[in-house]
Amino acid sequence: MAEVTVVGGGVGGMVCALLLARQGHEVRLYEQSPRLGGKLAEHRRDGFTFSLGPSLLTMPELFRELGLGRELIEPDLLCRYRFADGSVLDARRDPDRMAAEVDLLAPGEGQAWRAFHRWAQGCLEAARRTVFAGPLIRPPHEARLSDLLAVAPAHTLDGLARRYFTDARLRQYVGRYATYAGSSPYRAPAALGCVPALEHGQGVWYAPGGLARLADDLALLLKAADVQVLLSEPVAAVEADGSRVTGVRLASGERVRADVVVANTDAAALYGRLLPDRRRLRRIARLGRSSSALLILAGVEGRTPGLPHHSVLFSSDYEREFGDIFDRGSPPLDPTVYLGCSAVDDASQAPEGAENWTMLVNVPARDPGRWPVGVEAYRDLVLERLAGRGYDLAGRLRFADVFTPADLRDRYGAWGGAIYGSAYRGRLASFQRPGNRGPREGLYLVGGSAHPGGGLPMVTLGARIVAGLVADDLHRSGR
Repeated sequence: MAEVTVVGGGVGGMVCALLLARQGHEVRLYEQSPRLGGKLAEHRRDGFTFSLGPSLLTMPELFRELGLGRELIEPDLLCRYRFADGSVLDARRDPDRMAAEVDLLAPGEGQAWRAFHRWAQGCLEAARRTVFAGPLIRPPHEARLSDLLAVAPAHTLDGLARRYFTDARLRQYVGRYATYAGSSPYRAPAALGCVPALEHGQGVWYAPGGLARLADDLALLLKAADVQVLLSEPVAAVEADGSRVTGVRLASGERVRADVVVANTDAAALYGRLLPDRRRLRRIARLGRSSSALLILAGVEGRTPGLPHHSVLFSSDYEREFGDIFDRGSPPLDPTVYLGCSAVDDASQAPEGAENWTMLVNVPARDPGRWPVGVEAYRDLVLERLAGRGYDLAGRLRFADVFTPADLRDRYGAWGGAIYGSAYRGRLASFQRPGNRGPREGLYLVGGSAHPGGGLPMVTLGARIVAGLVADDLHRSGR
């Protein structure tokens, strides 16, 4: 049995702590905030509840396997995509229905979508045997040489979309999947195109009461596994003696011994502050930051007929939008807007006769004080763009609170407010992210900035990878 310290109580850290405790180790988890869950958080005001992080869940079996038995709801639509010309694509879970919807949008392209979906299924199977299963530097035994070709390594995500679709709107729809990793479809690898295989295969799900309830459920599992959870307890440093870690030093000055330290922190924060390592920090900096987000959390009077749980309102110039974010460091003046309204499926999320609208816009990971436009002015611009696309909230707004990249930075230690740490850029992007083993024996990384990436399913898979690495390493060392 080893003494394990987990630094950070995001979902990746919570799942890792749970799995290691179930292996029989003595596990302590330190979280700097007064609550667990990390970005799986909420904002409450005047009877409204808003998700500050994920609002829908894919790969729900990962959580059921942990022992979470919470009932989940599957919204009627995966997503409603509205394009700049006013046309609409309703994404259905069933592939046949989805192909029919594509044909309604762009006659003749339904067959092309079926071919794209078959490719995504093959890519997903390859990912299950490789990226999802372990560190890329030592592929699992199940990996095949053909898996490398299955992910279309020579293509960007936009290049993949052009390979299948002639209609520009459908290429924009495919490009949207790059934003699931905070990246640009014109630079991100085609492998991100496997996401539709998950959505149409396993669906997207909502937890009644909001997805933050999953963090509550995980906290109960941690208690049952005898994990010692210490909240409002920041860690100041990871300590090492030569080639291996020895424990952590708390902000209070107390030193806590550990055989294993799992850092559920931003990798840049780990190598910049907790265990300074200039070489690794420079390597992360060369990758560049992922995008950040501006959230508008609006209490809306009345109910909107036909409003789905999940909508995407596309900009008219996608390439310019990502150029603004990643090249010019400016929030786009014509942004794509994600619109979520959980009150559609869950009356607990808004007062009777009202709706909770969460509007998300991808923006640069930098201090909003350096934007060419102020935060409130930009909020108003987004609401104007929304009105121009058929969602006018004039006379219906009770309030419109804003959550910015500075909030992400200050709450979670996110690098400049980057949601996913580094962006995915180029063919080898998956190989360039910080790995799950750290530079000292006994140090491991889990979370959105490390392999295999961000989002609830990915950080959960990362926790499984780390738990497996810890077991293997301790076995080899005879501990």
